[in-house]
Amino acid sequence: MLMGVEKKAAAEFSFFLAIPVMLGSFVLDGWKSRQQLTEHNIGLVAIGFVVAFLVAMVVIRAMLAIVTRRGYGVFGWWRVIVGAIGLAALQFA
Repeated sequence: MLMGVEKKAAAEFSFFLAIPVMLGSFVLDGWKSRQQLTEHNIGLVAIGFVVAFLVAMVVIRAMLAIVTRRGYGVFGWWRVIVGAIGLAALQFA
């Protein structure tokens, strides 16, 4: 943003930066749980992967639309509110 990049391009770039992190997490988790992956569980993992991918695509499109139209303020406040709710839930759990 400091270099004059458009809001949408900056948001897309940040989403692209998250891909290697998520891939690494998936590989590490898969490696740690390799004993639990049987013929019966592979189908469930595949369904979960596809559903998570589709939901992520919808959320990314929605976030890009919000950032393009309204900027990062709405996104920032959303993160503060969700974080506060999460911390409160952890305190009382």
